[in-house]
Amino acid sequence: MSHDDESPPARRRFLAQGAAAAAAVLAGGQARSDEAAPPAVPEWMKSPGADVGSQTYGRPSRFEDGIIRNVPKGLQQYISASSRTPLQDLDGILTPNGLFYERHHGGIPDIDPARHRLMIHGLVETPLILTMDDIRRFPSESHIYFLECSGNPGFEAIKGWTASDLVGLVSCAEWTGVRLATVLAEAGLNRDARWVVAEGADAAALTRSIPIAKCLDDALLVYSQNGERLRPQQGYPLRVLLPGFEGNMSVKWLRRLNVTAEPAYSREETSKYTDLMPDGTARQFTFVMEAKSIITRPSGTQRIAPGFHEITGLAWSGRGRIRGVQVSTDGGESWRDAALQEPVLNRALTRFRLPWRWDGTPTTIASRAIDETGYVQPSFGALTAVRGSKSFYHNNAVVPWRIAADGEVANGYA
Repeated sequence: MSHDDESPPARRRFLAQGAAAAAAVLAGGQARSDEAAPPAVPEWMKSPGADVGSQTYGRPSRFEDGIIRNVPKGLQQYISASSRTPLQDLDGILTPNGLFYERHHGGIPDIDPARHRLMIHGLVETPLILTMDDIRRFPSESHIYFLECSGNPGFEAIKGWTASDLVGLVSCAEWTGVRLATVLAEAGLNRDARWVVAEGADAAALTRSIPIAKCLDDALLVYSQNGERLRPQQGYPLRVLLPGFEGNMSVKWLRRLNVTAEPAYSREETSKYTDLMPDGTARQFTFVMEAKSIITRPSGTQRIAPGFHEITGLAWSGRGRIRGVQVSTDGGESWRDAALQEPVLNRALTRFRLPWRWDGTPTTIASRAIDETGYVQPSFGALTAVRGSKSFYHNNAVVPWRIAADGEVANGYA
């Protein structure tokens, strides 16, 4: 049996060892680390707790105050900037609204929804100006999708200590809104319609061109996230949501949809969000986020001890469902299939798990995702052999974690 084989007998030994340790504590064989441990009665059981009216909007326990969005330190300014989701601290696949990653180009506008309007014009039969009440009258849908910034991370800056530092510009939520196709049908598309140019109501007036095929497929106009109205940081009161496409195309604070025959070639799709190739040319309109994964536990800054561990992490693909995730615990010499945790959804984060017993030998662990199209997440070397290292966007390479003899986990790129 290999050192990382977790067969049923091995699992029984793990449970038995845990039970024996607990029995030793109760028998006085080990000193309890805290007098609140059973069978003692802790102080929080000796008097009533806070009343139901003490928090009109629920907040996490004060003991979880350290789990916050990761805002880069030392920025020159915070208007055109981002904050990252603490992936290593989360379970499941849904990202709480307060921890959802952010990317802003002109700060966060304070929009009165009663005064906000969405204009639909251009190559349409009937131009429309819609209120939020008008939009909410259309049939609604709810879907779980991931959203990821295309610069997550860049090719020349694979630095940082935690999973959040490396790929924290990805999150996942249940989105509620109306199909963009439904609203466009209300306006009526001209036969020459090929693109829809979306514009946000922020100070940057961020503008992106969306292919008409995507608009008529699964694109949404969303006004709620995880059951509550969008937060200002996520585009309140209205945003576009383009499942599987790079995040900046899901324009926030949406105010205008201009139906056109050609793309706008705006700043955000010419000087930005294009992929520089080794010969000096640039790939443009690389909309789809390719298959990607990362181990979140154990991961950077964490420390493990020899013995049993469950390796877990997240995988996602803009092309559809995750078909499988493979994990290496020996620096890429061999790969094992991880279990996918249900639900496995289309264009959503998928959690994977693999039982592993670490023998204390220094090693490197990593994961690679395979989506339903058969695409396999590449190594960094394989990716840069084709794309070079001068690009900033669409780096979906395998993320390695190095484990030292003392159990400290660190960035495997360093």
